[in-house]
Amino acid sequence: MKKVAIIGLGLIGGSIALGIKKSNSKAKLIGFDVLPKACEAALLRGVVTQVFPDLFSAVKNADVVFLAMPVKQTIVILKRLATFSLKKDVLITDVSSTKQEVLDCAEKLWQRGEVRFIGGHPMAGSHKSGVSFADENLFENAYYILTPSKKLADEQDITELNELLSGLSAKIQIMDVKEHDLIASQVSHLPHVLAAALVNQNNQYSKNHPFTKLLAAGGFRDMTRIASSDVHMWTEILLSNQSAISERIDDFVRHLKNVKQFILDGNETEIANFFENAREVREKMPTHQKGGLPNFYDLFVNVSDSPGAIYGITKILKKEKISLTNIRILETRTESYGILQLSFKNEKDLKKAKKVVDIN
Repeated sequence: MKKVAIIGLGLIGGSIALGIKKSNSKAKLIGFDVLPKACEAALLRGVVTQVFPDLFSAVKNADVVFLAMPVKQTIVILKRLATFSLKKDVLITDVSSTKQEVLDCAEKLWQRGEVRFIGGHPMAGSHKSGVSFADENLFENAYYILTPSKKLADEQDITELNELLSGLSAKIQIMDVKEHDLIASQVSHLPHVLAAALVNQNNQYSKNHPFTKLLAAGGFRDMTRIASSDVHMWTEILLSNQSAISERIDDFVRHLKNVKQFILDGNETEIANFFENAREVREKMPTHQKGGLPNFYDLFVNVSDSPGAIYGITKILKKEKISLTNIRILETRTESYGILQLSFKNEKDLKKAKKVVDIN
């Protein structure tokens, strides 16, 4: 029987615990969180079987410790753990969005034989937060990156953690820590910076052009949705990956300058190529393939502008026991109908929905 300690009982920590329980019925899940309400909710949901009032009590006899918190808090907890008398060869892993700073910290604190450390980054989440929304299927078909320390872990340790995580149904991918942070800076960190910059630019522009905010509709809202992300978390992420994000910003500025020059030169061919290349690349992205970047599947339905239209669709899905992960209305410039975007967890639910919902 393995004793697994989940430190940080939020959406991610709770979902990992439920996934572990799914495939490791004999594992004993225990938890700790600085928020008493999170501990109470975790017990109520059966996410863990026991919670402790302090960090030391939660980890002192643990075989595996998950640190489910942002990067700066993870480093603080690692330093605290180094002052404790932990179980020999305890396996410690984390879930933070950047890995190099965390890995460097662990390698400075311990030697091989004291603890085993493997960095982790489950690349899935939700617009909901808190352990009350923990979901054993949250990471299904999503990538779960492992960045093992060459100093503090070996192949056997990786295999052990992989087996423990098998109930999450995630796509486990081993990656060099530097490569992880470089890729994350491009596909995750830079888009958040650009979204926030576009919103701030729009706000400044609207001071002299008041209708700007009024006319910033569907396309603008879709591009800037992630600007509503957690402020403190994203501040920590940027500061923990400074060099890589700086390079990505410089490279993006170079691309913008190229487009600017095409426009000033009236170069119709290069402008068309700019959009065509982007369109072709995006259409080839594995957005809805198994193991692709997102772990959701979308169905777009035309709905009439009449009372009960949306309710009728959701009623059908409920009757057929098809689970929705998200639902939203996309703006159109027609008065007769709107477009309803229905998001599902897996391809099976998507196919089932297509059969029962009129998409014409």
